[in-house]
Amino acid sequence: MIELYTAKTPNGRKVSVMLEELGMDYSVHAIDLGKREQFSPEFLALNPNNKIPVIRDTDTGQVVFESGAILIYLAEKAGRLLAPVGEAARAEQLEWLFFQMASIGPMMGQLFHFRNYQGEPQTYPLSRFSGEVERIYNVLETRLAAAPYLGGADYSVADIASYPWVKLGGFLGVDVEGLPGVTAWLERVGGRPAVQRGIDVPA
Repeated sequence: MIELYTAKTPNGRKVSVMLEELGMDYSVHAIDLGKREQFSPEFLALNPNNKIPVIRDTDTGQVVFESGAILIYLAEKAGRLLAPVGEAARAEQLEWLFFQMASIGPMMGQLFHFRNYQGEPQTYPLSRFSGEVERIYNVLETRLAAAPYLGGADYSVADIASYPWVKLGGFLGVDVEGLPGVTAWLERVGGRPAVQRGIDVPA
Protein backbone atom coordinates (compact mmCIF):
# COMPACT_ATOMS: atom_id res chain seq x y z
CA MET A 1 0.00 0.00 0.00
CA ILE A 2 1.19 3.51 -0.85
CA GLU A 3 0.17 6.43 1.34
CA LEU A 4 0.05 9.58 -0.82
CA TYR A 5 0.28 13.03 0.71
CA THR A 6 -0.82 15.43 -1.98
CA ALA A 7 -2.80 18.43 -3.16
CA LYS A 8 -4.48 19.34 -6.44
CA THR A 9 -1.43 20.83 -8.15
CA PRO A 10 0.49 19.68 -11.23
CA ASN A 11 3.22 18.14 -9.08
CA GLY A 12 0.71 16.30 -6.93
CA ARG A 13 -1.19 15.04 -9.95
CA LYS A 14 1.91 13.41 -11.41
CA VAL A 15 1.99 10.87 -8.62
CA SER A 16 -1.74 10.11 -8.50
CA VAL A 17 -1.68 9.55 -12.28
CA MET A 18 1.32 7.24 -11.86
CA LEU A 19 -0.42 5.24 -9.14
CA GLU A 20 -3.54 4.91 -11.28
CA GLU A 21 -1.48 3.80 -14.29
CA LEU A 22 0.24 1.14 -12.19
CA GLY A 23 -2.99 -0.01 -10.55
CA MET A 24 -1.39 0.20 -7.12
CA ASP A 25 -3.42 0.30 -3.95
CA TYR A 26 -3.05 3.71 -2.35
CA SER A 27 -4.65 5.97 0.19
CA VAL A 28 -4.82 9.74 -0.10
CA HIS A 29 -3.94 12.27 2.58
CA ALA A 30 -5.06 15.65 1.20
CA ILE A 31 -2.77 18.48 2.34
CA ASP A 32 -4.53 21.87 2.49
CA LEU A 33 -1.89 24.28 1.19
CA GLY A 34 -4.12 27.27 1.88
CA LYS A 35 -4.16 26.32 5.56
CA ARG A 36 -0.37 25.76 5.42
CA GLU A 37 -0.69 22.14 6.50
CA GLN A 38 2.59 21.50 4.67
CA PHE A 39 4.33 23.31 7.54
CA SER A 40 2.87 21.10 10.25
CA PRO A 41 5.38 19.11 12.33
CA GLU A 42 3.78 15.88 11.10
CA PHE A 43 4.30 16.81 7.45
CA LEU A 44 7.80 18.22 7.99
CA ALA A 45 8.77 14.88 9.50
CA LEU A 46 8.03 13.39 6.06
CA ASN A 47 9.52 16.18 3.96
CA PRO A 48 11.67 18.87 5.59
CA ASN A 49 11.28 20.92 2.39
CA ASN A 50 7.53 21.33 3.13
CA LYS A 51 6.40 20.44 -0.40
CA ILE A 52 3.90 17.95 -1.75
CA PRO A 53 3.82 15.23 -2.97
CA VAL A 54 5.24 12.67 -0.54
CA ILE A 55 4.65 8.94 -0.43
CA ARG A 56 5.11 6.32 2.28
CA ASP A 57 5.41 2.73 1.11
CA THR A 58 3.79 0.70 3.88
CA ASP A 59 5.36 -2.49 2.50
CA THR A 60 8.86 -1.23 3.29
CA GLY A 61 8.40 1.87 5.47
CA GLN A 62 10.23 3.92 2.81
CA VAL A 63 9.28 7.61 2.59
CA VAL A 64 10.03 9.41 -0.69
CA PHE A 65 9.61 13.10 -1.51
CA GLU A 66 10.28 15.07 -4.73
CA SER A 67 7.91 14.08 -7.52
CA GLY A 68 10.59 12.87 -9.94
CA ALA A 69 12.15 10.64 -7.30
CA ILE A 70 8.70 9.28 -6.46
CA LEU A 71 7.96 8.42 -10.09
CA ILE A 72 11.24 6.56 -10.42
CA TYR A 73 10.68 4.74 -7.13
CA LEU A 74 7.20 3.60 -8.17
CA ALA A 75 8.29 2.63 -11.69
CA GLU A 76 11.10 0.48 -10.32
CA LYS A 77 8.86 -1.06 -7.65
CA ALA A 78 6.32 -2.07 -10.31
CA GLY A 79 8.75 -2.77 -13.14
CA ARG A 80 6.72 -0.59 -15.50
CA LEU A 81 6.75 2.84 -17.19
CA LEU A 82 10.54 3.19 -17.06
CA ALA A 83 12.81 1.13 -19.29
CA PRO A 84 15.28 -1.20 -17.53
CA VAL A 85 18.86 -0.21 -16.77
CA GLY A 86 21.03 -0.65 -19.84
CA GLU A 87 18.33 0.03 -22.42
CA ALA A 88 18.73 3.13 -24.58
CA ALA A 89 15.08 4.02 -23.99
CA ARG A 90 15.77 4.49 -20.28
CA ALA A 91 18.23 7.32 -20.96
CA GLU A 92 15.71 9.07 -23.20
CA GLN A 93 12.90 8.68 -20.68
CA LEU A 94 15.09 10.04 -17.89
CA GLU A 95 16.29 12.94 -20.05
CA TRP A 96 12.74 14.11 -20.59
CA LEU A 97 11.70 13.41 -17.01
CA PHE A 98 14.49 15.70 -15.82
CA PHE A 99 13.63 18.26 -18.51
CA GLN A 100 10.25 18.48 -16.84
CA MET A 101 11.79 18.78 -13.39
CA ALA A 102 14.38 21.39 -14.38
CA SER A 103 12.55 23.42 -17.02
CA ILE A 104 8.84 22.79 -17.56
CA GLY A 105 7.70 22.93 -13.94
CA PRO A 106 9.94 25.73 -12.65
CA MET A 107 9.44 28.06 -15.61
CA MET A 108 5.68 27.52 -15.83
CA GLY A 109 5.37 27.87 -12.07
CA GLN A 110 7.22 31.20 -12.13
CA LEU A 111 5.10 32.48 -15.01
CA PHE A 112 1.92 31.49 -13.16
CA HIS A 113 3.17 33.32 -10.06
CA PHE A 114 4.02 36.57 -11.83
CA ARG A 115 0.80 36.53 -13.85
CA ASN A 116 -1.39 36.01 -10.79
CA TYR A 117 0.34 36.91 -7.52
CA GLN A 118 2.87 39.66 -8.17
CA GLY A 119 0.69 42.64 -7.16
CA GLU A 120 1.73 45.55 -9.36
CA PRO A 121 2.62 44.33 -12.88
CA GLN A 122 6.34 43.78 -13.39
CA THR A 123 7.34 43.83 -17.03
CA TYR A 124 10.70 42.08 -16.80
CA PRO A 125 9.69 38.85 -15.00
CA LEU A 126 6.59 38.49 -17.18
CA SER A 127 8.68 38.94 -20.32
CA ARG A 128 11.41 36.65 -19.02
CA PHE A 129 9.19 33.74 -18.03
CA SER A 130 6.73 34.11 -20.92
CA GLY A 131 9.63 33.85 -23.33
CA GLU A 132 11.10 30.87 -21.54
CA VAL A 133 7.77 29.01 -21.46
CA GLU A 134 7.30 29.69 -25.17
CA ARG A 135 10.79 28.32 -25.83
CA ILE A 136 10.00 25.20 -23.80
CA TYR A 137 6.83 24.53 -25.79
CA ASN A 138 8.86 24.81 -29.00
CA VAL A 139 11.34 22.26 -27.62
CA LEU A 140 8.41 19.96 -26.83
CA GLU A 141 6.98 20.49 -30.31
CA THR A 142 10.27 19.50 -31.92
CA ARG A 143 10.36 16.32 -29.85
CA LEU A 144 6.71 15.38 -30.25
CA ALA A 145 6.73 16.00 -33.99
CA ALA A 146 9.33 13.24 -34.18
CA ALA A 147 8.09 10.75 -31.53
CA PRO A 148 4.68 9.83 -30.11
CA TYR A 149 5.88 10.18 -26.52
CA LEU A 150 8.55 12.23 -24.82
CA GLY A 151 10.70 9.18 -24.07
CA GLY A 152 10.33 7.84 -27.61
CA ALA A 153 8.05 5.06 -28.78
CA ASP A 154 6.60 4.17 -25.37
CA TYR A 155 4.52 6.04 -22.83
CA SER A 156 6.57 6.52 -19.67
CA VAL A 157 7.28 8.49 -16.51
CA ALA A 158 8.40 11.38 -18.74
CA ASP A 159 4.87 11.82 -20.10
CA ILE A 160 3.26 11.36 -16.69
CA ALA A 161 5.49 14.06 -15.17
CA SER A 162 4.94 16.54 -17.98
CA TYR A 163 1.26 16.21 -18.81
CA PRO A 164 -0.23 18.00 -15.75
CA TRP A 165 1.94 21.04 -16.51
CA VAL A 166 1.85 21.08 -20.31
CA LYS A 167 -1.95 20.91 -20.44
CA LEU A 168 -2.04 24.33 -18.72
CA GLY A 169 -0.39 26.08 -21.67
CA GLY A 170 -3.50 27.86 -22.88
CA PHE A 171 -4.12 29.17 -19.39
CA LEU A 172 -0.63 30.69 -19.47
CA GLY A 173 -1.09 32.33 -22.84
CA VAL A 174 0.59 29.70 -25.04
CA ASP A 175 -1.01 29.02 -28.43
CA VAL A 176 -1.02 25.25 -28.01
CA GLU A 177 -3.26 24.79 -31.06
CA GLY A 178 -0.40 26.13 -33.15
CA LEU A 179 1.75 23.20 -31.99
CA PRO A 180 0.32 20.08 -33.68
CA GLY A 181 2.76 17.64 -32.08
CA VAL A 182 2.04 18.93 -28.59
CA THR A 183 -1.71 19.03 -29.28
CA ALA A 184 -1.79 15.42 -30.48
CA TRP A 185 0.28 14.31 -27.46
CA LEU A 186 -2.05 16.12 -25.05
CA GLU A 187 -5.01 14.31 -26.60
CA ARG A 188 -3.19 10.96 -26.60
CA VAL A 189 -2.13 11.18 -22.96
CA GLY A 190 -5.24 12.97 -21.73
CA GLY A 191 -7.45 10.27 -23.22
CA ARG A 192 -6.00 7.56 -21.01
CA PRO A 193 -8.51 6.48 -18.32
CA ALA A 194 -5.83 6.32 -15.63
CA VAL A 195 -4.78 9.89 -16.41
CA GLN A 196 -8.36 11.08 -16.18
CA ARG A 197 -8.76 9.39 -12.79
CA GLY A 198 -5.44 10.57 -11.41
CA ILE A 199 -5.94 14.19 -12.39
CA ASP A 200 -8.95 14.36 -10.05
CA VAL A 201 -6.99 13.31 -6.93
CA PRO A 202 -7.61 14.43 -4.28
CA ALA A 203 -11.33 14.62 -4.92
